[in-house]
Amino acid sequence: MKVAAFYRFLDVADPASLRDDLLAECREQGLLGTVLVAAEGVNGTLAGSEAGLQAVLGWLGRRLGVDAPLEGRWTDASEAPFRKLRVRLKKEIVTLGRPDLRPHERVGEYVAPADWNALIENPDVLVVDTRNHYEYEVGTFPRALDPGTDSFREFPDYAARLAAEGTDRPVAMFCTGGIRCEKATALMLELGFEDVYHLQGGILNYLQQVPGHENRWQGECFIFDTRVALDRDLAEGGYVQCHACRRPLSAKDLASPDYREGVSCPACIGTLDDEREGRLAERAKQVALAERRGEKHIGPRGED
Repeated sequence: MKVAAFYRFLDVADPASLRDDLLAECREQGLLGTVLVAAEGVNGTLAGSEAGLQAVLGWLGRRLGVDAPLEGRWTDASEAPFRKLRVRLKKEIVTLGRPDLRPHERVGEYVAPADWNALIENPDVLVVDTRNHYEYEVGTFPRALDPGTDSFREFPDYAARLAAEGTDRPVAMFCTGGIRCEKATALMLELGFEDVYHLQGGILNYLQQVPGHENRWQGECFIFDTRVALDRDLAEGGYVQCHACRRPLSAKDLASPDYREGVSCPACIGTLDDEREGRLAERAKQVALAERRGEKHIGPRGED
């Protein structure tokens, strides 16, 4: 099975109509995953056959009036990494809390993966990881700054603090697939930074394009599906995900006395109310019973 992550910033005149038509196209091709549609563009990750994904990306490009099919960051999965198909209307396709920013009108300079190493090895360049703290802990580039955020909506506060220290240094930004760092560059330019760069296609494109002996990525890359993280070869990595807080869990986390399989982890233990903890414990019990029967407990299926 193929997985394609894609996005495009552009003006969408009728997001609701696009949402309905795109949902129909994805259903026709038998795809699973999530796509967000807003006035500022589209952003999604879909899984299915390569032919089905190519058909939808081609249709979407034509519907949006662009010159070519939308470009995707492609990876493989041994089974569907999503249980549902969701195509949703949003105020932003990536939630920064700034729907007024228009990256397709003003954005930082794209840096191809082949040129990224030279940029981040320059000691005069600030290297900023625009992802969340739990993603940073799974893996990042050398010298990258951790904004310490739990959601992208918190990034503007970090950017304002960085700008207060001075806007005269070049800034190189990156994220998983390119969308967060692209929108973040629009914010940095607004704050007064002049030399702002971002990794084209994000970490996934870098891992796909840069050969192993030149690869500067350290650790694994967190992704928002059931594979949890990918290694440097874009194969499924060694992390699992906490069912309660959705944080990635390492082997060290799993060995912690604060880890309860299917219920809580060291990051969220003690934060759950009794009702939710009970629901998670019951789910873990049902998963264990299904495994004993040689079945796989996948929970409810459906479409949104």
